[in-house]
Amino acid sequence: MKAAVLQLPSIGMSSTKLYHYIRIAHKKNIKLLLLGEYLLNPFFHELKSMPISMIKEQGNHQMAILKELSNQYDVTIVAPLVVIKKGQPYKTVVKVGPHSTAYYEQQALINYTHWNEEKFYANPVEPFKAPLVFSVEGIRFAVLAGFELHFDELWLKATAKSVDCVLLPSVSTFESSKRWQELVKMRAFTHNCYVLRANRIGEYQEGKYSWRFYGDSFLTSPEGEIETHLGNSEELMIVELDHAKVVEARRSWGFKEAISKRS
Repeated sequence: MKAAVLQLPSIGMSSTKLYHYIRIAHKKNIKLLLLGEYLLNPFFHELKSMPISMIKEQGNHQMAILKELSNQYDVTIVAPLVVIKKGQPYKTVVKVGPHSTAYYEQQALINYTHWNEEKFYANPVEPFKAPLVFSVEGIRFAVLAGFELHFDELWLKATAKSVDCVLLPSVSTFESSKRWQELVKMRAFTHNCYVLRANRIGEYQEGKYSWRFYGDSFLTSPEGEIETHLGNSEELMIVELDHAKVVEARRSWGFKEAISKRS
């Protein structure tokens, strides 16, 4: 099947670019579109100073747009979105399909001094659960938020669901591209699955810190090799996903079989 990553800066309340690129994706027979983090919302530090009512209005507006686009163009859209529930913000990834909508609440959030999402969002801190899993055109997907790349337990739970591709929307910055490439390649190889990573572009300046979002969205194969990637500009990346390649990689390396013998 064909999937795509849309690499953009934050678009705010505007939907012009989404409409433009969805039309292009539709002509290319794209069945799944992945967006990066803080693309439908402003960056985290900007959100902190916004009234909850404004964040809620923006989220409702973007959800309505996503549902309209999904239905009109018969495409599943996976996108990070801040959702307000009972007056509290939750960091989620939404899966909007032509026939159903699902929400995945991020389970592990950044909690550093200069970037503390765990303190701002109301996402519960509790034992890890399995990620959101769904299928499109015979390909089985799991959704993990970008920071969750680092947690072994979440990857084990995704692998237990026999997924073909892990969708990894991110908001990576601070010249971390090389580290992210190596981590994603390692995860794809040891779990013998595709990893489709979406990163945003643009910049946010606050005091001595400059968050430069460098793009570098890419697809990694079940053999742990980067098959295609983007640069640091606004682009649409179209990729091919093949279940047979996942099966062949797992048969060749036998990692999953070794785990099954010991279960």
